[in-house]
Parts: sequence; C-alpha cells; structure tokens
Amino acid sequence: MLFTFTAQAQEFTMNPYTMYLVENPFTISPAYAGIDEDIHRLRVSGAFQWAGMEDAPNTQTLSYDTRVWEKSGIGGILYNDTNGNTSQIGGQLSYAHHLIIKQENEQYISFGISYKFVQFRIDVSDFENAGDDPNIGADISSFNSNFEAAFLYQLEKFFFSFNASNILDKDVKVFDESEPQKLRNYYAYTGYTFLLEEGIYELEPSLYFKYFESDGRSESDLNFKARKITEDGYLWAGISGRFINDQSFKPLYFSPMLGLKKQKFYAAYGYSYNINESQALNSSGTHLLTLGIDFEHSKNARWK
Repeated sequence: MLFTFTAQAQEFTMNPYTMYLVENPFTISPAYAGIDEDIHRLRVSGAFQWAGMEDAPNTQTLSYDTRVWEKSGIGGILYNDTNGNTSQIGGQLSYAHHLIIKQENEQYISFGISYKFVQFRIDVSDFENAGDDPNIGADISSFNSNFEAAFLYQLEKFFFSFNASNILDKDVKVFDESEPQKLRNYYAYTGYTFLLEEGIYELEPSLYFKYFESDGRSESDLNFKARKITEDGYLWAGISGRFINDQSFKPLYFSPMLGLKKQKFYAAYGYSYNINESQALNSSGTHLLTLGIDFEHSKNARWK
C-alpha cells in the first residue's frame, strides 16, 4: 500500500477516479480550461475509499476554470490526499488556447499546458520501535514539480483529447536508487454525444486510456452517460468500468453515477465497487461526492 501511494506521489498527479465524468474533464486535461466561454466553473470533490476502515485513503479536490479574453482559458486545481502515514498536497496551474476551425459544424482545436507540483510526506511518529530500526529516521518529505501538455479536437458532438504528463525526467531520489526517473504518462479521452428527441435526451459513450512509460502498464475506462435536458438544467446517470489492459483487460472496479444541474448549482454522486483482490479487505468501495457552481461572466465573451 505504501509503495502504491509513493509511486503516485512522485508521478506528480492525483488519481482522477471518475471526477472527469461529473461534467469536469478539466481534471484530466488542461486543454479543457475555459472550454465554456460564458462560465466560471467551480467544483469541489471528495473521494472516500474503504469507508469504515481506520486511516483509509481519501482525497479532496478543488478545481476552477474560466475563459479569459476571447480565445484563452485558465484554471487551477488543488488537492489533498492522505493514506495512513502518507500524505500529499499538490495542484496545478493551467492555460489553454482555443481556435475555431469552422463555426458551422462546431469544429475547433484547443491546446493546453499545466505546471504541476506536489509536496509528499511520510509521518513515522507513531511507528512502533522506530528507534530500533536504522532504516527509519525522521519524517520524509519532498517537493517536486513538472509540466503537462495537452491537445483537444472537437467536431460537432465528437471529441478527442490527448495529453502528456510529467514531461521532465525526475532528477531527485528520495526513497531508493531504483526509483524510475521517467515518469511520463500519456492519456487519451474520446467519445461522442448522440442527441435523441430533438435534443431532449443525450447519450454519451466514451473511452479514457492511460499509458505509463516507466513500466509500460496501461488502463482503460469504458464509460456511458445519459442526460435528460430540463427547463433549468439537466439530470444524468452513468456507469464507468476501469480495466487493466496488459492483464487481459482485467477489471478493477465499476462505478455507477448520477447527478443534476439546476440553474447554476451542480451535484453528483458516484460509487466504485471493487472487483479486484482488495475486495476481500474492502466491501464498502469508494464514495465520490462532487458539488459545484457555475458563475456567468458579467460580459459574454465571444470567439472571433
């Protein structure tokens, strides 16, 4: 368990769980910063794993993005992740530029970049007999940073994004000489939104693919969402499944989700049910709660 969260911390990233599916793809790609030209989007999320177990992993996330000028967007993410004696506080600052190719079919491309940072810490104060083990000293902590670049293409209701994270090799060894220096990860997110009954209903299948250069492993999320548009917002429900590609597409978990948007307020809930080896230790799965609010710009910016 310690190794898992140590590796995650040194990859300068947070586990997105299914946060990108709760109407917030900015959490997985900086190219989405300011994608809605008339809205300031604020989201607060909490992921609670293994509920009921002492010192169970949990993550809190705050994200904000908005359009600035006519063709640019900015955003930021802060997160706090704890797991027993390990913890990390991190975030990112993002910029995106949006270019229209053809207005008639809503065809455009976006480019994004992020500066990412994380402070990782291991607390050994409550280790039993720590003084008798020469390998256990004072609390270990490190601060690291890196960059991420992203691309987004949209044509009518089709979307495709690709981003490379942790572009720079890690040059600091904190825990062991065998730690990987190449921490680059590659992500692709694509899908299509089908409109039914003159747009009253929307069906959206999507795929989120992740490749980790350090060890060659990869994962895929297969997702499906359905929305019903209402007079002052919409209701939606969906399901996501995460699979290990290099282990014969072995499933990790399934996540049913639901949410609503009412005027400027947003709320969503998801539950991840584990179907891997950890199920024997964890029957409660992971709970994900997201709350948000969308502020309209005082002046409606339009692309030119």
